[in-house]
Amino acid sequence: MPSSDGQEMGRPAAILIAGPTASGKSALGLRIARAFGGTVINTDSMQVYADLRVLSARPTPEEEAFAPHRLYGSVDGAVNFSVGHFQRQAAAILSEPEAGALPIFVGGTGLYFRSLDEGISDLPAVPEAIRGKVRAEADGQPTEVLHAALALRDPESARRLRPSDRMRVMRALEIFEATGRSIGSFHEAREPGPLAGKPLLKIFLAADRAELRHRIDARFVTMMEQGALDEVAALRERRLDPLLPVMRAHGVPGLIAYLDGTISRDEAVQRGQGDTRRYAKRQFTWFRHQMGEDWHWTTPEAAWSLAERRLSAPAGR
Repeated sequence: MPSSDGQEMGRPAAILIAGPTASGKSALGLRIARAFGGTVINTDSMQVYADLRVLSARPTPEEEAFAPHRLYGSVDGAVNFSVGHFQRQAAAILSEPEAGALPIFVGGTGLYFRSLDEGISDLPAVPEAIRGKVRAEADGQPTEVLHAALALRDPESARRLRPSDRMRVMRALEIFEATGRSIGSFHEAREPGPLAGKPLLKIFLAADRAELRHRIDARFVTMMEQGALDEVAALRERRLDPLLPVMRAHGVPGLIAYLDGTISRDEAVQRGQGDTRRYAKRQFTWFRHQMGEDWHWTTPEAAWSLAERRLSAPAGR
């Protein structure tokens, strides 16, 4: 089980706040930023998109006015924003004197957090002609069929990927088609991330599971009241590639199905709630098994006390 009490001493160079969706990460990050003059940096793969302020639960303009916020709503939905893009932009922000003084990374995307410390794999670029060929062959095929095709070419990657994870299965197929090599073979080469070797305070907000499910369901209803359907309607009009991350955000496929007339509004809401609950469960599992023992699993209030102690400590102790 990851750490729940402090092992590192002294003032951290950065604070990392992760956790499942609806666990209170943004509120904690803002509280720390206001108290200690920090910059909140988005570490969530959906909150980066300009198209989804409501449905991704981005901080409100009023919240953003209380402290500097970076990488929120800064990318167009037509862009396939990757962990590599995130790492490069985060490194650039860290090089800025003001933002780098106390960066507070807040989000729920595990690979983004990993890239800050451990770095990322150097995956090759896939030529557009090959990507187009693979996607044309995959069009209309169930994801399970594509996964079976991947198992024949790249069994190692197929074992690591869920048969329902269409985006990652497609990515593995594209890499194999372009290089003749397993995507896993590229994971061995990894450059250190921009925070490697620095003292860090890593917090995972481990909310009560039953309470979290209730909050997720209630928040989706609130999102609908605040204009989530209008956001998705505007996104639908753009007719973007359905494999783009923004088109697979929790709630988007179900609400598009409702707008297309194939399911009811209540069914769309229930699908969005269910997808979000399952994602939160995967976030718990991923962080438990993929991240190190230096993450403090705790509650928002205990995390605030821990951050307050560490940020009040002299540097280097």
